[in-house]
Amino acid sequence: MILKAGARLRSTVCSTEIIVVKAPSGDVSITCGGAAMGDPASTEAVAAGSPAPGTGTAMGKRYVNADGALEVLCTKPGAGPLACDGDELGLKEAKPLPASD
Repeated sequence: MILKAGARLRSTVCSTEIIVVKAPSGDVSITCGGAAMGDPASTEAVAAGSPAPGTGTAMGKRYVNADGALEVLCTKPGAGPLACDGDELGLKEAKPLPASD
């Protein structure tokens, strides 16, 4: 799917909901718990089944892919891990502040 910043997505296997903060150019596949994510307006809240094992998502945290081209913000936590094109998204680390001498 082609993503744009501000797009909202919902998991089909758990309660995870995200907003795309930074979108890569080109077609990508975002999954949560091993199943494709969809539009919140057209996706049922939680489909039957269970997410693949993983770390899950935490509300208010940002997740990025390895090259930093995709960044998403979790607006509703869930049990399934996020992945982009099969690679799990990692928690974005805070930028270190400069030392004040």
